[in-house]
Amino acid sequence: MTLHFAYGSNMSRALMHPRCPGARALGIARLDGYRFHIMPEGYASVAPQPGSAVHGVLWRLTPRDLAALNAYENIDSGLYRSVVLPVHCADGTVSAMVYAGHTRAQGKPRPGYMELVVAAAREWNLPRDYIESLARLSPTSWRGARPAEAGEQ
Repeated sequence: MTLHFAYGSNMSRALMHPRCPGARALGIARLDGYRFHIMPEGYASVAPQPGSAVHGVLWRLTPRDLAALNAYENIDSGLYRSVVLPVHCADGTVSAMVYAGHTRAQGKPRPGYMELVVAAAREWNLPRDYIESLARLSPTSWRGARPAEAGEQ
């Protein structure tokens, strides 16, 4: 079993269930010393930043779920890489696999993508100020656009 810290669309139970039917959500978690950002491709990533934190969800994955997520996150193409980082959860600090993007360069989110992320953050009752910071990344002109489906974190 692998622990996975999700901070983007993979926080969503509705999106994770068909992709990873054996995955079990363990609850909310926090990655300290990192910031949430959008890569030029329009998807979320995390980058080191002292004093910052990324909130998300800790999942327990089966080997089959992990293989499915690696394919979904385009590990082979290099869009994301898998790293193991300490995350804080209700049980203390655990080592969890995190998908980190290939670049720290800033981009704009794909139409509808941040709406998915914000909805998942609300579903998990992440801290209000954190949810508001995510919502600010969603351009007003894109509200109501069709959600992104491939390669979302």
